[in-house]
Amino acid sequence: MVYIQVLTAFEKKEDAKKLAYALLEKRLAGCVQILRVESIYKWKKKIEEADEFLCIIKTRKSLYRKVEKEIKECHTYEVPEIIVTPVNSGSRAYLGWLGEVTK
Repeated sequence: MVYIQVLTAFEKKEDAKKLAYALLEKRLAGCVQILRVESIYKWKKKIEEADEFLCIIKTRKSLYRKVEKEIKECHTYEVPEIIVTPVNSGSRAYLGWLGEVTK
């Protein structure tokens, strides 16, 4: 099985938690970590700063399209961050658990 981490950020913690619960209830993720971050980025020709809540979503690669759909449905941003990083290796026990809790 191939695993990935998907990153997305929200303006409000409640929105990040809403996504996390939706993904977990639908078995599209095994874990969603929510971290407070300070983002500095360029948007519409201006440099912006924002406090955001970064979601690190642990899932199977085969579930990515469904995870992406959930993110887009929950998101308020015009262009939400959706970045995928592969999990090249990890604890056999953790990855086994992740495979069991996702569908």
